[in-house]
Amino acid sequence: MDHKERFFLTIERKPVDRPATWLGEPVKDAIPGLLKHFGVSSFGDLKRKLDDDVYHVNIPYSSPTSNHVAAAFDFAKKTGHQDYENRTLTAPGFFEDYEDPSRVEDFDWPDPAKYISPQRCREVVDEVPTDAATMVLAWSAHFQDACAAFGMETALVKMMTEPEMFGAVIDRILEFYLKANEIFYESTKGHLDAVLIGNDFGSQTGLMLSPALIRELVFPGTKKLIDQAHAYGLKVVHHSCGSIYDIIQDLVDLGADAIHPIQALAHNMEADRLARDFGKVTSFCGGVDAQNLLVQGTADQVAVEVRRLMGIFPTGLIISPSHEAVLPDIPSANVEAIFEAVHQR
Repeated sequence: MDHKERFFLTIERKPVDRPATWLGEPVKDAIPGLLKHFGVSSFGDLKRKLDDDVYHVNIPYSSPTSNHVAAAFDFAKKTGHQDYENRTLTAPGFFEDYEDPSRVEDFDWPDPAKYISPQRCREVVDEVPTDAATMVLAWSAHFQDACAAFGMETALVKMMTEPEMFGAVIDRILEFYLKANEIFYESTKGHLDAVLIGNDFGSQTGLMLSPALIRELVFPGTKKLIDQAHAYGLKVVHHSCGSIYDIIQDLVDLGADAIHPIQALAHNMEADRLARDFGKVTSFCGGVDAQNLLVQGTADQVAVEVRRLMGIFPTGLIISPSHEAVLPDIPSANVEAIFEAVHQR
């Protein structure tokens, strides 16, 4: 069974020789330690050493104000280059004082066609081994960007008091992502397997806003993003950090093929609960706790937890850290333990 086949069977909840795996996307500062520990010289070599199944790519995007498609909008009133790893949702945003939805075009909206090269899109996908599952981290976080457009506190208030204003902004953001994704999907047609999109809705203990508001103002756009990806034959992995138990069925109904991540320590996000309540209707990605276990636990403890997860999810779970951004405080030996446990099943 090759990596691509294992990925599809896992996400379709069919029998597999072992669960599919995804290392996640280590932050820049975590990579040197991983390379040193595994005795390799590049991230690609690291993936091969781990025998990882899912290879992620990013949409190549570069504009005068941004180095990443997920930070394409220069909404902050204090303007400047939008660095992906240091962006914020809470600073006062361009639309903070706006009340008239008809003025949504006051903002200088970027055109993704100017900043995404179809040739470069093909190149980043061609770098993935042909037997691996290729997943683009498109994010398309229209809700989070809408929060940045106003400043998060203002945005959450406007969702309740001025839904038309909030709706005009989030719909305009969605337009950008649908166009950006189409450029990437068209450029890589037949060579891409999955897309990860999503927004963070959860805190450690519950949702940050009511399910009703999410359903009314966010999920119509999510549905368009999922339908667009499915039209290109892609599996859709929907991301949200935190405790999102109360909207998992909504995401299933919208067409998400898998939910990422299982944030292990968040309320109601225990793997056995999710397997019991949703294991027959959707798949998951994540589960290996990156808040405590991977940071403070031993390699043996990590291996025990991975084996427990595989017992709960013999299929239907892509084994991965419970947050995609592997941080430098996770010992490389614990990363190694994840993969050794999976391969020794």
